[in-house]
Amino acid sequence: MKIIPAIDLIDGQCVRLTKGDYSTKKVYNTNPLEVAKQFEDVGIEFLHLVDLDGAKAQHIVNYKVLEEISVKTQLKIDFGGGLKSDEDLKIAFESGANQITGGSIAVKNPSKFESWLSLYGAKKIILGADCMQEKIAVHGWQEESDLDVLPFIDTYVKKGITDVICTDISKDGMLQGPSYDLYREILNNTTTVNLIASGGVSSAEDLPKLAQLGCSGVIIGKAIYEGKITLKQLESIQLNSE
Repeated sequence: MKIIPAIDLIDGQCVRLTKGDYSTKKVYNTNPLEVAKQFEDVGIEFLHLVDLDGAKAQHIVNYKVLEEISVKTQLKIDFGGGLKSDEDLKIAFESGANQITGGSIAVKNPSKFESWLSLYGAKKIILGADCMQEKIAVHGWQEESDLDVLPFIDTYVKKGITDVICTDISKDGMLQGPSYDLYREILNNTTTVNLIASGGVSSAEDLPKLAQLGCSGVIIGKAIYEGKITLKQLESIQLNSE
């Protein structure tokens, strides 16, 4: 299972929100590159980079931070937040994204999202399935749709998606444990998907449980920044998985 730390960006700074609420913003570091290098130094290979300004503005904003991290580290970066146009995607990939994550666009403009999947291939495009009470949420989680998460994922798997990041918004930033039942339900329903769990990770003990469920990756944010999972623990986990 891939260990994927998250860096969320507002005004070019490393921040965390609680349940996607922008009013709960807490700045952890004004230098995201420094944070990324700390992850790389303990053997981390992957990074989940989220442009929260972009999610609000509905177009890419923090691509310069993406570019700096991609040039100055070897991390494989998946980048999301506000990617709505072909130009947004072009900028993201030219700035060094290894993959992009599309959530709102897959709901609001499925033909555009499918065209990206066709143009770039499934290895480059991740489906973002962020939900509240199993209903898909969009626009930086500010708006709930009427789409149920399981059929939403299943529809795109049938269209060629292989990688899905699923965040249970009610768990995000709460440090109370991931949404095990939801992930079990998704994996039982769609057996071919590479499911990346996101939201609620509270300690290193959560990680083997997610691996046992069959998750292919886990995104960890606040648990790292609040010291619930230390960089030393991440290093140990990485060494043990090799």
